[in-house]
Amino acid sequence: MSENGVHTDPGALTDLTDAAAQQHTEVAPDGSSVGYKARRTLRIHVELQRQLRRRRTQLVLGFLVLLPFILALSFEIGQSDPNRRSGGFVDLATASGINFVLLTLFVSSSFLLPMIVALFFGDTIASEASWSSLKYLLAAPIPRHRLLRQKAISSGILSVFALALLPAVALGVGVIWYGTGELVSPTGEAAPFGDGVLATALAVVYISINLFWVAGLAMFLSVSTDAPLGAVGGTVLVSILSQILDQIEPLGDLRNYLPTHYAMAWADLMSTDIDWSEMARGTFSALVYGGIFTLLAARQFKTKDITS
Repeated sequence: MSENGVHTDPGALTDLTDAAAQQHTEVAPDGSSVGYKARRTLRIHVELQRQLRRRRTQLVLGFLVLLPFILALSFEIGQSDPNRRSGGFVDLATASGINFVLLTLFVSSSFLLPMIVALFFGDTIASEASWSSLKYLLAAPIPRHRLLRQKAISSGILSVFALALLPAVALGVGVIWYGTGELVSPTGEAAPFGDGVLATALAVVYISINLFWVAGLAMFLSVSTDAPLGAVGGTVLVSILSQILDQIEPLGDLRNYLPTHYAMAWADLMSTDIDWSEMARGTFSALVYGGIFTLLAARQFKTKDITS
């Protein structure tokens, strides 16, 4: 018995001491243990599985599947004219299945979709910090730059999947309810159903690129705080503020520098003679803002104190 009153086995202690003396850990030139490979830590499929098992991810994806049914039911309850050939996205929503998809994108692109991207990116690092699991991930050891990159990639995959899931479900619902008629644009132009599907796919690609600035800002706020709600909410508030400022006409050309100014440029895809200039400016703006925020996030996370 030891001096602390704990029963011990002298033979077992001797065996453990001998085993520890015979075990030699080889050290590589970079200071790591021989056999350790940073690229084997926190692989993408592992992180994706973790994220997909989270309740918030399941609820978000479930709501995106449910939303087109809610919109279609709303038009069924209300009064709509499926033969309209003029008006805005809401007026033309029941003209065809592809028009219903455009209506779904129109009502969700200003708030819902940015919020979803902000949720996936803003919650990723801040949630680990709030659970006090971030320091254990880094002690695994997972290099900081790899941890941030793997988190960002998995969040990006989930975001793109969510952005594609909504119009995909809306297309199925729209075809069942309103058929495969022509795409009717707000300007009165009409295009075949196939061209409408292609235009919708390009619109989703543009929206995904345009929301890169939201992803970058959310990631930056996520590494700057231990409160997931603060990172997500802060990103959404910046998006809302940008949209409000974009409505103030006295600002003139200064509005062109707002990150949300070109958010609806994808509507130009509905024309038979597509003007790519607005989408090109929107893509450039999103890449610049997103790149700056991403670099700031990497710099902030590199020196972040994760022991507190």
